[in-house]
Amino acid sequence: MERSAGTPPMGWNSWDCYGTTVTEAEVLANAGVLAERLRPAGWDTVVVDIDWYDPTARAHGYTERAPIVLDGCGRQLPAPERFPSAAGGRGFGPLAASVHALGLRFGLHLLSGIPRLAVERDLPVHGTPWTARDAADTSVTCTWNPHNHGLDHAHPAAQAYLDGLVAQLASWGVDLVKLDDVLSPYRDAEIEAWARAIERSGRDILLSLSPGTGLSTVHLDHLRRHATMWRISDDLWDRWPDVHAQFARLARWAPLQRPGGWADADMLPLGRIGLRAERGEPRDSLLTLDEQRTLLTLWTMARSPLMIGGDLPSSREDTLRLLADPALGRVLRSSRDGREILREPDADGELIVWTARAVPEPDVAGPGATPDDGPGAYVALFWTGSGTHRAVVPVQSVLGLGTAPSGPPGWTARDLWAGTPPGAGPARRHEGPIAVDVPSHGVVWLLLTPSPR
Repeated sequence: MERSAGTPPMGWNSWDCYGTTVTEAEVLANAGVLAERLRPAGWDTVVVDIDWYDPTARAHGYTERAPIVLDGCGRQLPAPERFPSAAGGRGFGPLAASVHALGLRFGLHLLSGIPRLAVERDLPVHGTPWTARDAADTSVTCTWNPHNHGLDHAHPAAQAYLDGLVAQLASWGVDLVKLDDVLSPYRDAEIEAWARAIERSGRDILLSLSPGTGLSTVHLDHLRRHATMWRISDDLWDRWPDVHAQFARLARWAPLQRPGGWADADMLPLGRIGLRAERGEPRDSLLTLDEQRTLLTLWTMARSPLMIGGDLPSSREDTLRLLADPALGRVLRSSRDGREILREPDADGELIVWTARAVPEPDVAGPGATPDDGPGAYVALFWTGSGTHRAVVPVQSVLGLGTAPSGPPGWTARDLWAGTPPGAGPARRHEGPIAVDVPSHGVVWLLLTPSPR
């Protein structure tokens, strides 16, 4: 069974800015900016990350033996001090309804396994004669978070526990689950059990898997059958080496992307981050504007899901303008066959070229489409070194054109990062190779179409 997601999800996640500590008011503030400023470009999902059930959650780490909030069947409930609308056992129903009213989807983070506190209290598994101790595998624990034991999938209580948990999530109106601690090591039984519970819930819930450290394509068929998206790296932060490392990973995974299952290069550490987060102090993203364009372009050309990590209300206007660029959603939805076609080392860096087919069909064009969107190709020319690099690339290798006896064909280029608003720059006709100046750690991102003489 493949989870539905015809195009890679786009949204906001609380982790990079608030870590374990986000509040209801902060979620709603970010949802408001997403709906008003970014929804027209395709951003439509709001995700509350880890520890929403811990009233003692703090920045820079996890609380040992935290008094997490549970219902009578060992299922996590929002900490009412941080999520006041959850009081009286209403859970995330009211917050999800508020997010849905803005035209957005609502997602939650959960760890694999079952809460240790539920096992210690030996709470019943909803609708069964079993208890949490029957469902648990206490020999399995997360190495970086103290809250959960594993599940014993040889015992029917484990599946019953997840069925009850997901039924509760569905009753709240959850649209996406970010399931953590299932890829490193690879927990195939846990992934299958979650997919089964989602199917039984009757709600179309997207399943996102983390953390992705060392994830191999050997698991691809299993991932496609049971999940919507899966991380391909550990956490990514606002450092150029983190971004640079994703070039090789995405070159490996991008040719494998297809509707229903998406390799995920991790969140976008853009905007105002670190407010109460796991890593670093409050700051604007340390990536330069060129590095931010590189990150966004690479993720989009590879058709990775896009999840913003910065606090939107306090982020800089130049970052919001980048995120609101209609080209991001348009290329993410409508491109096909994105891949790296050239990696040319230099003494100071690499010229890396990616291409993707531009597909103009109305059903995938989406908001912001222009008459120039195909047939043709998107091409991104990246320079990983210092200084400005003069890149010269034969247009035939990008558009797949032959060379006519009278010389190379003409072509029309539109710079997707140029213009006001971005992506609205004029289209210009050229002949001969692509010749552009690429800034340090930057990108030139073009839509190319054949042009008759």
